[in-house]
Amino acid sequence: MSATTDNVFQYLDFESSIETIQLQIDEIKELAKKSDLDMTDKIQVLEQKLEAEKSAVTEKLTTWQKVQLSRHPNRPYTLQYIENMTDSAIEIHGDRNVKDDKAIVCFMAKIEGKSVMIIGHQKGANTKQRQFRNFGMPYPEGYRKALRAMKMAEKFNIPVVTLIDTPGAFPGIEAEDRGQAEAIARNLFEMAKLRVPILCYIIGEGASGGALGIGVGDKVFMLENTWFTVISPESCSSILWRTWEQKERAATALKLTPTDNLNNKIIDGIVKEPAGGAHYFPIKMAETLKKHILENLEPLEKISAEQRISDRIDRYSQMSTAISN
Repeated sequence: MSATTDNVFQYLDFESSIETIQLQIDEIKELAKKSDLDMTDKIQVLEQKLEAEKSAVTEKLTTWQKVQLSRHPNRPYTLQYIENMTDSAIEIHGDRNVKDDKAIVCFMAKIEGKSVMIIGHQKGANTKQRQFRNFGMPYPEGYRKALRAMKMAEKFNIPVVTLIDTPGAFPGIEAEDRGQAEAIARNLFEMAKLRVPILCYIIGEGASGGALGIGVGDKVFMLENTWFTVISPESCSSILWRTWEQKERAATALKLTPTDNLNNKIIDGIVKEPAGGAHYFPIKMAETLKKHILENLEPLEKISAEQRISDRIDRYSQMSTAISN
């Protein structure tokens, strides 16, 4: 289940001011080490400045910059969250039909001693892993594997937690040949009436049916620097303007940020990330997410299965009515 990465830390263009301060800290630490000088005070001042700058940068992000941050190469993926949140975890493989789709992972796990079924997209942390995981774009068998895990959780009365981070379901001919649309539609149908609690979290990208295939729940939350909409900004731009050059304009028009989705009642809340984003403090982010999961599962488990299903269906019915109006 290793989620380690050989990536050196990378900075996006709009994070250059953060990189500058971090380099100053690293240089002073190296100087202190070589010269045996006490630089503690200077380092503390710069570290405080660094945290302030991280907060300042993320507070003024444009919609497109938020999309970029959701794709940050150092942003934690599903396996990192599972590794840092769980006491133990056993992976479930295969859909018992075609193959084991590596773009979706399923784990029977324990969080603080509580059994949960965790299902999520996995992109990969370096080039080799991304190719192995198909860049987090599932085939139909990935969604069927997820459904098999959900049905297993239902059988043993274990709540389901999904971690969503995908640029979309795989669009290739072979995926369509094996029933991509049917697999996603089947998951929507089955998740709507699953008898155990379901919590869904967008931890990175939440694009189209690729996200919805494991995205129907009693509660849906987004991390602070993520996005969730029917199509990626690039694809939207290519359809409307026949070029990717309008992707920033498309991102704004799509209303895809956590705040937009909360205002439109698509999600139930926003999970705050550490200063600068989850990629700076993945372990701290995992602790925050773990606490959030446990807090939100408790009230859901006190409700009868019949009431949860009724509330879940009403939730999505009201959402579709609001959108159509």
